[in-house]
Parts: sequence; C-alpha cells; structure tokens
Amino acid sequence: MIQDSRICQNCKNGFTIEPDDFTFYKKMGVPAPILCPECRFKRKAQFRNEFVLYNRSCDLCHEPIISMYSPSSTFTVYCPDCWHSDKWDSFSYGRVYNSNRPFFDQFKELTHSVPKCALYRSDVMKSVNSPYENFAGGNKDCYLVANSGPNNENCAYSRGMLQCRNVFDGYNIDKSENIYEGVNIHNSKGVSWSQNVSECLDSSFLLNCVGLQNCFGCVNLRHKKYHFLNEPLSKEEWKKKVEPIIGSYSAIKEFAKNFDEFSLKFPRRENNNLKSVAVTGDYIFESKNCRSSFELAFCENVNYSFSVKLAKDTYDIIGHGRNSELLLEAVATGYSARVISSWWVENAQDVAYCFATRNSQECFGCDGIKNSKFSILNKRYDEKEYRQITNTIKQELIQAGDYGLFFPPALNLFAYNETIAQDNLPLTKDEALAQGYRWEDNLQITTGKETLKSEKIPDDISEISEKIIDEILACVSCKRNYKIIQAEFQFYKLMSIPLPRHCFYCRHQARINRRGPIKIFDRNCANCQKPIKTNFAPDQPEIIFCESCYQQKVI
Repeated sequence: MIQDSRICQNCKNGFTIEPDDFTFYKKMGVPAPILCPECRFKRKAQFRNEFVLYNRSCDLCHEPIISMYSPSSTFTVYCPDCWHSDKWDSFSYGRVYNSNRPFFDQFKELTHSVPKCALYRSDVMKSVNSPYENFAGGNKDCYLVANSGPNNENCAYSRGMLQCRNVFDGYNIDKSENIYEGVNIHNSKGVSWSQNVSECLDSSFLLNCVGLQNCFGCVNLRHKKYHFLNEPLSKEEWKKKVEPIIGSYSAIKEFAKNFDEFSLKFPRRENNNLKSVAVTGDYIFESKNCRSSFELAFCENVNYSFSVKLAKDTYDIIGHGRNSELLLEAVATGYSARVISSWWVENAQDVAYCFATRNSQECFGCDGIKNSKFSILNKRYDEKEYRQITNTIKQELIQAGDYGLFFPPALNLFAYNETIAQDNLPLTKDEALAQGYRWEDNLQITTGKETLKSEKIPDDISEISEKIIDEILACVSCKRNYKIIQAEFQFYKLMSIPLPRHCFYCRHQARINRRGPIKIFDRNCANCQKPIKTNFAPDQPEIIFCESCYQQKVI
C-alpha cells in the first residue's frame, strides 16, 4: 500500500493516509477515514467538557451537585454517587434494534433516556476527597483538575498531571512536586513560572532548561546553579537579585514581561519532545513510533492523538489510554482493547459506538452499562443474533461513510464552547453553528459579587492573612468572580507566590497559549536552513533550530 492523498469530506482540505495507517485500519476492520485529522479531532474534542461546570441538582437524589452538563441540557443527570450505585438499571432503557431506521437515530434516543454522570469518574482509578476533578482518577485531595492521574495529591487548577504533589496551575506535568504556573514540567521540584523543564530544583522563570538548581530567569541552560538571566552569580549576589522579586505581584508581573523579551533572543528546539524516538508532534515524553500527536507520555505506536498516557497501537484518541491497545476514535477510554468510536470505556474489549461502558465485552451502541456481553442498544442477545445485528449496523455505517469515524455532531454531549475543542481550535459562535456544532450562550459565570477589589489586595504574599479565603475576588481580565481555597493559600505562603489577579479560566487559557497550537507547521531551521516541522508558525518571532543545530550550537 502506498501513501494516498484525499480530500476531507467536511472541510474540503487535503490530507494523506500513510501505508501504516491502512495496515492499522485493516486490523481494526474499518475503512480508511473520509475526514482529515483536524476534523476528526473536533468531533472527539466536543466530548470533553473538562472545566466548564454548572450548579444543578441530581435528578435521582435531588441533592445540589456540580455537573459538566448545563441545567438546560436535555439529559437526565445523576451525581457520581447515585450514577455509580445500584439504584438504577441501565438495561431497563434497552430497546430492540430496528433495521428500518438509521442506527444513529436509535442510539441518540437511547442516550437521551439513559442518565448521565455529572462528572467523569474513573471506575478503575478511585480518587479520595477530590469532588471537583473531572476526566481524572486515582488522585487525593485535588481540586479542579482534569486529564490527570493516578497518584496526584494536593493539586489544583491543573491539567495533564501524573504522579505529582502540590502542583497548582500546571499543564502537562509528571513526577514533580511544588510546581506553580508550569507547562511541560518533568521530574522537578520547587519550580514556578517555567516551561519545558526537566530535573530542576528551586528555580523560577525557566525556559528549555535541564538540571538547574537555584536559577532565575534562565533559557537553554544545563546543569547550572545560581544563575540569573543566564549569568553566573555567587549565592549571596543571586539572593540579592531574587529576593526583591519573589512574593511581590508587581515585581513578578514586571519580571515576567522582561523575561518574555529576554527569551526571544535565544534559539528554541523545533519541538519539546523528551526521551522519545521516531515521533512527530509536540510535548511527547518517553514514547516511540508516534506520529502527529501531542501531549503523549509513555506511549508506543500512537498516532493522531492528544493527551494520552501509557497507550499502545492506537489511533485518533483523546485522553486516558492507560494500559490500552487497539483503540480507534476513542475519548476517555482506558484499560481496554479493540475499541472503536466510543466515549468513556474502561475495562472493556471489542466495543464500538458506546457511551460509559465498563467491564464489558462485545457491546455495540450501548450507554451506561457494565458487566455485560453481546449487548446492542442496552439489550442483551445471544452470540449468533448479536453477530447478525452488528453486521447489519456495520454495513449501514460503511455505506454512509461513517464506520470507523467518531459520532456525528448530532450526538454531541456538549456545546463546542464548553469543551477542549474551543480551547485548542477556537471558533466564533457563527463559525461553530455553520459547521454544525452547538453553542452554549449561558455559561455559568458569576460577576459583580466581589468583596475585595483587586487593587486592594496587598502586593506581597507576606502581607496577606488567611482571611483572604473568605473574600470574593474579581478577575482583572474577564471580571469573573473567584475565590482562594485554603490549600491554595497555604501553597502560596510556602512558595512565596503572590496572589493571582486572574481567575482560573484565564490562567488556564494563558497556559494553553504558552504551550502553543496543536498544529505542525513547515519552517526552516534558522541556522542551517534545513526544512523542519514545528508548532511555531512561520510568522512567529521565535528563533527555531532543528534538533541537530540546537544540540551543536546551544547545548
């Protein structure tokens, strides 16, 4: 099989299918896709509402809850305790497949009758005292974290963590402790306001650094101590430079601006991959043979995927992936094998077009089931009848060009602007509607309730008492009200971090902007002019080196 060039049936842009892709699709028993990777990503990303949360009541116990489903949603929503309990039976919603009606119409009717869990909670990785986590599991004492776990403790306002402790405002971090405002941090401790850092200790404002200790405002350094803006200093001189800055909001804000300008003078690698072999994409840790992917950790043969950990032989998935193989077009799926086009599948095998299916085998078009086999639309069959019906459904989907693709937009659980689709491929309302996606006009945002104006917050963290946790603050950018939780305040005191003047949502978006787009651009190495692929667009001002020139000229 040779490389095949195709036109996306949605956006009409060209894309290619590689020989290895055809081999995988044949193994999974599906035709090659008719949509390009970006359009495929958009479909899946709309099934991950990680941080746009709402107050509402559980439709079973009627207690107040936090939910990823808007109160205006047409779904029945249960709190996690009720949804995971035996108080209801998902098979009571089962229905007989009608070969005279489109499968997706029947599946949509099923999904609008079966209750939904207010937040994604892993059945396999149980969390402790982490009621506000979403699309996460195996954590302890965590607050507003997503796509994280297991083994994170006392972390908040973060995404993409693994084996971390005391991480606040982090993005894509593993095996680290006492991290603040970090992006792409690996095996580090006591690091703040930094990006692309590995094995560093007690340092701030680092970019593309490895093995630093007690450094401040440094770029591209390796195994140094007591450096300030890349200049070596004595311990005493270094402290004189750093101490007036740490803890002060105004001083940190001014230094951050200067550091951004300072860092533009230095070359950057074409990508930020670490200890990986034969990979294309960015932010890929300790993985091999992965193509066109972003934010992978400990993966092998994973292609066209995003935010995945510990997966193997998988295409087009978003999130989770742990201890899984042979997944195709899956979201929030882990500890599973041979799963096609499904959302929230754990401990399952040979599953296709399912929602929230756990501990099951040979299921097609089911929602909310567990401990089942040979089930279609939440109804059990014997093996022979199951094979006959699923073959009929597959033929219908193949003829429509849908088999092997994720669910069509008509089945979306969330509006475009509630999900990571908007985080990573932002659209205006008109653009989203024109592409067939939903839009939520009534996001839950509280404004005008602040009890303490931002200009009245003391500049230095040393001047702020624990009474601050009783105050309501207002974001200086979007005006959204927010509060400081006790664990957060204690962390700021420990790390001498000034109180943030922006809400979590604005801080999170700023970290995504720092990470850069999940796109690959063609550029030329600024040193040798060799063609390279990078997520720095050609019109961006950064100096980009190929891997070889970076190693020779910078390291």
